Amino acid sequence: MAVVSSNFVVVALINSSLNGLSLIDVFANSVTFKLIYHYHSMPLFSSVWWFGGGTDITPSYINEDDMKHFHGTYKEVCDRHDPKFYPEFKAWADRYFVISHRGETRGLGGIFFDDLNDRDPDTIFEFSKDALNSVVDAYGPIVEKHKNDEFTEKEKEWQQIRRGRYVEFNLVYDRGTVFGLKTGGRIESILMSLPETARWEYDHHPEEGSREADFLDACKNPREWV
Repeated sequence: MAVVSSNFVVVALINSSLNGLSLIDVFANSVTFKLIYHYHSMPLFSSVWWFGGGTDITPSYINEDDMKHFHGTYKEVCDRHDPKFYPEFKAWADRYFVISHRGETRGLGGIFFDDLNDRDPDTIFEFSKDALNSVVDAYGPIVEKHKNDEFTEKEKEWQQIRRGRYVEFNLVYDRGTVFGLKTGGRIESILMSLPETARWEYDHHPEEGSREADFLDACKNPREWV
C-alpha cells in the first residue's frame, strides 16, 4: 500500500530550450502503489546550473522488509557516488516531505536534494541518472510481492485517509505544484500525481497500539531503515 514518487531535475542556464519527461503509473489494487518520476532539463541564458531530485515512498502500513529494501537500494546508489549522500539526502527528505500543519511526513521517506551544484556537473548528472535508473530496482520487487495481497475495508479506509495527507502535501507544500499553479502552468500536468480518490475524517486518531498508530508514529518521528 504505497506511493512512490521520484523526481530528478537539472537546471542549466545556457540557452532557451526546455526538455522533460514525466510518467505516472496508478494501480487499482490498494496494496500496490503509484510510481511517479519526472526528469527535466531547463537550459536558459548563462552558465548557472543546479540539480535537484528525489524518490520517496508513501505506503499505508509499515513493512520492515520493504522499507529496508527500498532505502537499502538508494543507500547503495548513493554510496556508489559518495558515502555522505545517503545520510544527507535521507535527512533532507525527512525535512522536505513534512505536512507542517499536521506535524507529520506524507510517508516513510527516501532521498531528496535541491540546488545541488557543489561539484562538477557531470559528476552530479551521473549520480542523478543512477538514482533515476534505480527506481524499478527499488520499487519493482515490492509491487511484485504485494500485487495480489488481499485487504480489508478498514485497511482501504486507512489508505484513503493517508492519500488525503498526500493530497495536502502536494497542494500546499510541494514546490513543483505550487510553482506550476502560480505561474499558469498546464493544470492537467501539474495535478496528475494526485490520487483518484482520497478521504478525510474529522479529528481522526488511530487506535492506540494498532498498525495504523505505528505508521503514524513513523510519520511523526522518522526512522532509520538501514
